[in-house]
Amino acid sequence: MIRFALATGAAALALAAPAAAQPSAPAPAAAVPAAATPLPTMTFGTWGFDPEGIDRSVDPGDDFFAFANRKWLAANPLPAEFSRFGSFNLLAEKSTADVKTLVDELVAKDRAALTADERRIVAAYKAFYDTAAIEKAGLAPAKPYLVRIKGARSLASLAALWGEPGIPSPLGGGVSVDAKEPTRYSVYFGAGGLGLPDRDSYLKQTPKDLDIQAKYRAYMAFLLDQAGYRDPASLSDRIYEFELQVARTVAWDRATRRNRDLTYSALTPAELAALDPAFPMAAFLKAQGFDKTDRFIVGDLPPSAARLDELKIDPAIRAKIGGGTPAMLALLRATPLDVLQAWTIKSFLEGNSAVLPKALDDATFAFRGTVLNGVPEQRPRWKRAIGEAEGLIGERVGAAYVQRYFPPENKAAMDALIGNLRKAMAISLQENTWMSEPTKKEAMAKLASFDPKIGYRDNLETYEGLIIDPRNPLANRMAAAKWEAADELKKLGGPIDRTEWGMLPQTVNAYYNSTKNEIVFPAGILQQPFFGLTADPAVNYGAIGGVIGHEMGHGFDDQGSKSDGSGMLRNWWTAEDRAAFDKRGDMLVAQYNAFCPLDEGKTCVNGRLALGENIGDVGGLSLAYRAYKLSLNGQEDKVIDGLTGDQRFFLAWAQIWRAQTREAAMRQRLITGPHSPEEFRVNGVVRQMDAWYKAFDVKPDDALYLPPEQRVSIW
Repeated sequence: MIRFALATGAAALALAAPAAAQPSAPAPAAAVPAAATPLPTMTFGTWGFDPEGIDRSVDPGDDFFAFANRKWLAANPLPAEFSRFGSFNLLAEKSTADVKTLVDELVAKDRAALTADERRIVAAYKAFYDTAAIEKAGLAPAKPYLVRIKGARSLASLAALWGEPGIPSPLGGGVSVDAKEPTRYSVYFGAGGLGLPDRDSYLKQTPKDLDIQAKYRAYMAFLLDQAGYRDPASLSDRIYEFELQVARTVAWDRATRRNRDLTYSALTPAELAALDPAFPMAAFLKAQGFDKTDRFIVGDLPPSAARLDELKIDPAIRAKIGGGTPAMLALLRATPLDVLQAWTIKSFLEGNSAVLPKALDDATFAFRGTVLNGVPEQRPRWKRAIGEAEGLIGERVGAAYVQRYFPPENKAAMDALIGNLRKAMAISLQENTWMSEPTKKEAMAKLASFDPKIGYRDNLETYEGLIIDPRNPLANRMAAAKWEAADELKKLGGPIDRTEWGMLPQTVNAYYNSTKNEIVFPAGILQQPFFGLTADPAVNYGAIGGVIGHEMGHGFDDQGSKSDGSGMLRNWWTAEDRAAFDKRGDMLVAQYNAFCPLDEGKTCVNGRLALGENIGDVGGLSLAYRAYKLSLNGQEDKVIDGLTGDQRFFLAWAQIWRAQTREAAMRQRLITGPHSPEEFRVNGVVRQMDAWYKAFDVKPDDALYLPPEQRVSIW
């Protein structure tokens, strides 16, 4: 699978206790199971949207999201296992159920009748699902790792452990396509170390934040108690202080970290070591197999003042740039070894709690699921077991999935849709009034180089050499981590593999990858409400067409637009064109900053953090609308159930973002997520498009109305 950039800072823990030991520190309170709520369903009528679901008591110009979705939201309470449920979840649940059907068939077969791949799928599923065996084993499977972590006698020996696959580390390294030389792979490097969702989770002092911080310390104390520490509460406080220092001195503000001009620093091995000569970098890199590579891309190296001046970075943004890797290396040297060991053990136990005794699994869910996201009930074990199998050998599962559930005609229909979106983008660029010819030429070349991928890749991964044990789910995770690390390492020095995907075929999602200039649409998302072979074309263009446009738009958003058609990170804009583009982006930032769904209007969308996704939405739906009109060949679309084609197009966009979210999860999303809440992915987008005003007769006195000069049109 593709590894985008770098996962900085995995989590893990320290010292093992006997398997049968009882905690002296109280476990975090488990969530009280709620009454079972049936999973929501959706009805798509005969043409892709059920007009009976329209809430005509709502003026579409006041709240288009509610106009299209409020009846469904009222009729479908949020199930206890979800922090959020909407169209994406609907299909994800279908994908999980479809895979379960395949797995059940394999489980029912005689083992001798299974292929080697089928045996591995069954083993992965059974090992995770057998909670009785997990409970009986206790912490015995984890003990060898915990003993090694606790036995590290120096920072160098602990750093060597951090470099081993499956062991959590406050530093991260991974192999990915080099953003400035996209014909080669390089090692990306950076600092992590936070256990709470964001640096602001430590720095903010509201009553809600203080409550979460206290519960996090109690949760860590419980994990450390399980690991056999004598004074877990005191040690938890010391770990928290370490993470607080990471938040204060190391971590960057999320919105600032999106700026690709600030997050690419290519260093030689000698330059990386020179960031802190006293840190045992050689031991860390050797354990990862990175001791022979010639280049490290450090994503959080603070730029020099001269570089910030050159890029004309605003002083307010400069203040949000953390100390990054150099500050982390210094902090690690200054932190007592026993704290770093305990941090590693805490993170290891938490990261693997799902395959360890129930007390650990329950405690992790109580904090991560309930405290942070408001979810009252753990996801059923069988669903999690399917997810585990997909996490270990997902493309083998995917091979069976596409054979059963992905008809080839879906791919042909998607090819046609993408073709029309390409035409729409080309016309948009040609007609663009604020972009000069030199920049247009570069943009057209980038569009021509887009590499669309649909359904699944032909050469799905075989995971050769990966052994799955039906009796030891922790060993399976560690084996998979080791296999993946070795697979990454093999790429260094070799040619770029453009056939790789970053998502499984059964995934309900899509993405744009700037270094390969590719747009990818897995089989899982190519179903209603996003796409239907028999659905009305207006609906398909408003739904999956909007998704295609969104991913194409990422190639031209505030950060994706910094790469050219080859995937190279370079400036291909004139200064005047870039200023005109940024002005439009700033207008979106201001508009989305005004969407404040929590705390009586005090907790708002971070328009700067969400800018890339919002440009993708606004530009993507505009492109989809143009493509829809192109598909009509100059003809007027028919009226269906009293709705014009344009009305059906916009309703389809609203339908794919149909969702409701728990308040706690919404709060975390506003802090950490680059995606705006679904309500604003509808209302914040349609109000930019003149066609929506005409389709629904939106007037100046309607709440969503924007004067024409305030509507943002980019692509």
